[in-house]
Amino acid sequence: MNVELLKESEPRMMGVGTAVPNASYTQQEILDEFAVVDPRVRSVFLNSAIERRGLTLPPLLPNGTRGTETQGELLQKHLTHGLSMGREALEACLKDANANLDDIRYLCCVTTTGMLTPGFSALLIKELGMDRHCARLDVVGMGCNAGLNALTAVTSWAKAHPGELALMVCVEVCSAAYVFDGTMRTSVVNSLFGDGAAALAVRAPASRPPVGEQGRKVAEPAEGSLTPELLRFSSLIIPEAVDAMRFDWDDAHGKYSFQLDPEVPYVVGAHAEIALGRLLEGTGLRRSDISHWVVHSGGKKVIDSVRVNLGLTRHDVRHTTGVLRDHGNLSSGSFLFSYERMVADGCVKPGEFGVLMTMGPGSTIEMALVGW
Repeated sequence: MNVELLKESEPRMMGVGTAVPNASYTQQEILDEFAVVDPRVRSVFLNSAIERRGLTLPPLLPNGTRGTETQGELLQKHLTHGLSMGREALEACLKDANANLDDIRYLCCVTTTGMLTPGFSALLIKELGMDRHCARLDVVGMGCNAGLNALTAVTSWAKAHPGELALMVCVEVCSAAYVFDGTMRTSVVNSLFGDGAAALAVRAPASRPPVGEQGRKVAEPAEGSLTPELLRFSSLIIPEAVDAMRFDWDDAHGKYSFQLDPEVPYVVGAHAEIALGRLLEGTGLRRSDISHWVVHSGGKKVIDSVRVNLGLTRHDVRHTTGVLRDHGNLSSGSFLFSYERMVADGCVKPGEFGVLMTMGPGSTIEMALVGW
């Protein structure tokens, strides 16, 4: 095992926070809400390994059925609920990192479930009264893999600004991107995704204790907490599967709509080992040296395919399957929900290594190597 990978100067994951809607529904409750009787559709929902999800459903009509939302109403839902969840996740993250709003010098916001200009970064800075000189970035439309795409940028900024705090916030209001038409295509999507936001704080150690404005000492994590180093990243795009995962305009419904090819799990699984090989190349580490796996909760078949192709046990992906069970696929922030559970589990020891893995449109597999 190459312990030389662990260096005191690498950016660290300082804290994590998550948020979900107040309203949560079991799969059976969703079927009942929309009076779904098609046995094929019911089977998709009830065999998804998902027990419940946080969602903001369409409004109830006087006759007790759910209304149909326009694209404008969906965009407003994305804005309103996304901003609320994003703020909650950001504040929880700061608390976990033992930091304050004034400590944030870089804010990166990630989303795919709606297009806003200005984006969530500017809106959160305004709503929270953050420093107007805070640098920011919005990553929009990259899908479920986007959390790690954005984390590369956040990590690079942190490394270039030692001692300064960078935050990434993934905001996905998946219920603002649903089309309900009873077809198998939309039913697969509608059975899978849930609403949620997740935030991660990153900072590279400074040569001297970091201080804020007017010499205020920047808060450090609680004593005894383990903050993993972000050691390296890898990307693998599969161009021949570029159409396998899409979020594009649906003329028939006059709104944007998700589309997932049934072959997605097998395409991702078949390329997982290649992506891991690229990540570990030159490190001296082997797959058996990785103690912890934080995988995107993309769906039961996706997780199983990744697990089989990488030779992982069900125990290795227990935090991922737990997030899928309790929240569904939360798109770009899913892996941070799994990471939060791993931290709470207290299973990490100094000197161990872990792999973060997301996958999404492109088709793309993103990975990061972390060490404690």
